[in-house]
Amino acid sequence: MPPITDISQLDLTKRYPYADYVSWQFDEFVELIRGKVSRMSPALRVRHQRISFNLGTSIGLALRGKSCQGFAAPCDVRLTKTVPNGDAAVETVVQPDLCVFCDPAKLDECGCVGAPDWIIKILSPGSTGHDSKTKFDLCEENGVTEYWLVDPGLKNVAVYVLENEEYIIRGEYCEPGLIPVATLPGLALEWHEVFEGV
Repeated sequence: MPPITDISQLDLTKRYPYADYVSWQFDEFVELIRGKVSRMSPALRVRHQRISFNLGTSIGLALRGKSCQGFAAPCDVRLTKTVPNGDAAVETVVQPDLCVFCDPAKLDECGCVGAPDWIIKILSPGSTGHDSKTKFDLCEENGVTEYWLVDPGLKNVAVYVLENEEYIIRGEYCEPGLIPVATLPGLALEWHEVFEGV
């Protein structure tokens, strides 16, 4: 069978397992959402990239010498679910803008398996609903402890923390000051550093 090199070769109404996902040889990045292929946003805007770099720099410095590790997209985060026979099945592969794992057992050469401790999603025009609803729900049901939605236009950071298997808003930050990180006690990011240059 010839290799799958273009998304047009797929039946987008069909559900695909992770085994198919890793065999595809696309030039573009895609995600797998509950077995369905989802195209990623086109090339990201400069302000999105600035925020990602600012956050990555701050988080990277804060994690230096600690057991937790941070990753930036593209990084396959395979969210697993238990199937009737007790095995873990992968039907969802997402590419968060940034994520932090504190359990090294969840890392392998292909990326990450299981829920990160912290995911940061920077909203892009045209994908706001997808990021604030579909991915929000996925992260909640898969046990991602902390989920940040960063809005470059509003210069706002919404922080959600998982409590009793449900996200509770911990705070919204839209002006200079500290943004505490619930999953990493003692760490707080400066709002103005997140949005520097934006």
